[in-house]
Amino acid sequence: MNLLQSMMEPCVMMDKTTANDPMGGFTTAWVEGATFDAFVRKETAPEIIVAEKQGVKETFTVVVSNDVPLDYHDVFKRIKDGEVFRLTSNTKDDAVPNSASSGVRVAKASCERWELT
Repeated sequence: MNLLQSMMEPCVMMDKTTANDPMGGFTTAWVEGATFDAFVRKETAPEIIVAEKQGVKETFTVVVSNDVPLDYHDVFKRIKDGEVFRLTSNTKDDAVPNSASSGVRVAKASCERWELT
Protein backbone atom coordinates (compact mmCIF):
# COMPACT_ATOMS: atom_id res chain seq x y z
CA MET A 1 0.00 0.00 0.00
CA ASN A 2 1.40 3.40 -0.93
CA LEU A 3 0.92 6.69 0.92
CA LEU A 4 -1.91 7.86 -1.31
CA GLN A 5 -3.85 4.63 -0.87
CA SER A 6 -3.43 4.85 2.91
CA MET A 7 -5.05 8.32 2.88
CA MET A 8 -8.17 7.18 1.02
CA GLU A 9 -11.42 6.95 2.95
CA PRO A 10 -14.72 5.19 2.26
CA CYS A 11 -17.24 7.17 0.22
CA VAL A 12 -20.62 6.38 -1.30
CA MET A 13 -22.28 7.61 -4.49
CA MET A 14 -25.50 9.55 -3.96
CA ASP A 15 -28.09 8.70 -6.61
CA LYS A 16 -30.98 11.08 -7.32
CA THR A 17 -34.37 9.41 -7.67
CA THR A 18 -37.80 10.79 -8.47
CA ALA A 19 -41.29 9.47 -7.80
CA ASN A 20 -44.80 10.69 -8.57
CA ASP A 21 -46.61 12.41 -5.74
CA PRO A 22 -50.39 12.38 -5.13
CA MET A 23 -50.77 15.99 -6.30
CA GLY A 24 -49.64 15.25 -9.88
CA GLY A 25 -46.04 16.41 -9.46
CA PHE A 26 -43.05 14.46 -8.29
CA THR A 27 -40.74 14.23 -5.32
CA THR A 28 -36.97 13.97 -5.35
CA ALA A 29 -34.90 11.85 -3.00
CA TRP A 30 -31.23 10.93 -2.71
CA VAL A 31 -30.27 7.31 -2.04
CA GLU A 32 -26.89 5.79 -1.34
CA GLY A 33 -25.41 3.78 -4.20
CA ALA A 34 -22.04 2.17 -4.87
CA THR A 35 -19.19 2.57 -2.40
CA PHE A 36 -15.60 3.44 -3.25
CA ASP A 37 -12.44 4.80 -1.63
CA ALA A 38 -11.31 8.38 -2.26
CA PHE A 39 -8.98 11.03 -0.96
CA VAL A 40 -10.60 14.48 -0.79
CA ARG A 41 -8.38 17.51 -0.24
CA LYS A 42 -9.26 21.20 0.00
CA GLU A 43 -7.34 23.29 -2.51
CA THR A 44 -5.07 25.87 -0.88
CA ALA A 45 -3.38 27.59 -3.83
CA PRO A 46 -3.16 31.36 -3.23
CA GLU A 47 -5.34 32.24 -6.24
CA ILE A 48 -8.04 29.85 -5.05
CA ILE A 49 -8.01 31.39 -1.56
CA VAL A 50 -8.41 34.86 -3.12
CA ALA A 51 -11.31 33.62 -5.27
CA GLU A 52 -13.02 32.10 -2.22
CA LYS A 53 -12.78 35.44 -0.40
CA GLN A 54 -14.55 36.98 -3.39
CA GLY A 55 -17.44 34.54 -3.09
CA VAL A 56 -16.38 31.52 -5.14
CA LYS A 57 -17.28 28.17 -3.53
CA GLU A 58 -14.55 26.19 -1.79
CA THR A 59 -12.65 23.99 -4.23
CA PHE A 60 -11.58 20.42 -3.46
CA THR A 61 -9.67 17.74 -5.33
CA VAL A 62 -10.84 14.14 -5.18
CA VAL A 63 -8.46 11.30 -6.03
CA VAL A 64 -9.80 7.82 -6.80
CA SER A 65 -8.61 4.61 -8.40
CA ASN A 66 -8.76 4.63 -12.23
CA ASP A 67 -11.56 2.07 -12.11
CA VAL A 68 -13.92 4.45 -10.25
CA PRO A 69 -15.80 6.27 -13.03
CA LEU A 70 -16.73 9.66 -11.56
CA ASP A 71 -18.28 12.10 -14.03
CA TYR A 72 -19.15 15.79 -14.08
CA HIS A 73 -22.01 16.57 -11.64
CA ASP A 74 -21.82 13.17 -9.89
CA VAL A 75 -22.57 13.52 -6.17
CA PHE A 76 -20.88 11.49 -3.43
CA LYS A 77 -20.71 11.43 0.35
CA ARG A 78 -17.64 10.90 2.53
CA ILE A 79 -18.84 8.33 5.06
CA LYS A 80 -16.75 9.39 8.09
CA ASP A 81 -18.37 12.83 8.41
CA GLY A 82 -21.33 12.78 6.00
CA GLU A 83 -19.84 15.63 3.95
CA VAL A 84 -21.35 15.70 0.44
CA PHE A 85 -19.45 16.77 -2.69
CA ARG A 86 -20.41 17.38 -6.33
CA LEU A 87 -17.88 16.90 -9.12
CA THR A 88 -17.05 19.93 -11.23
CA SER A 89 -14.85 17.97 -13.67
CA ASN A 90 -14.38 14.38 -14.89
CA THR A 91 -11.86 11.87 -13.53
CA LYS A 92 -11.21 10.55 -17.04
CA ASP A 93 -9.74 13.97 -17.92
CA ASP A 94 -6.87 13.48 -15.46
CA ALA A 95 -6.21 9.74 -15.11
CA VAL A 96 -2.83 8.07 -14.79
CA PRO A 97 -2.24 5.60 -17.67
CA ASN A 98 -2.85 1.92 -16.91
CA SER A 99 0.80 1.27 -17.77
CA ALA A 100 1.75 2.86 -14.42
CA SER A 101 2.37 0.57 -11.46
CA SER A 102 -0.84 -0.67 -9.86
CA GLY A 103 -0.44 1.47 -6.74
CA VAL A 104 -0.36 4.68 -8.76
CA ARG A 105 -3.25 4.17 -11.20
CA VAL A 106 -5.39 6.99 -9.93
CA ALA A 107 -7.55 9.72 -11.39
CA LYS A 108 -8.37 13.11 -9.96
CA ALA A 109 -11.13 15.65 -10.42
CA SER A 110 -12.27 18.88 -8.85
CA CYS A 111 -15.35 19.06 -6.66
CA GLU A 112 -17.26 21.37 -4.34
CA ARG A 113 -19.29 20.95 -1.16
CA TRP A 114 -22.90 20.23 -2.03
CA GLU A 115 -26.24 20.20 -0.25
CA LEU A 116 -28.72 17.50 -1.10
CA THR A 117 -32.12 19.05 -1.82
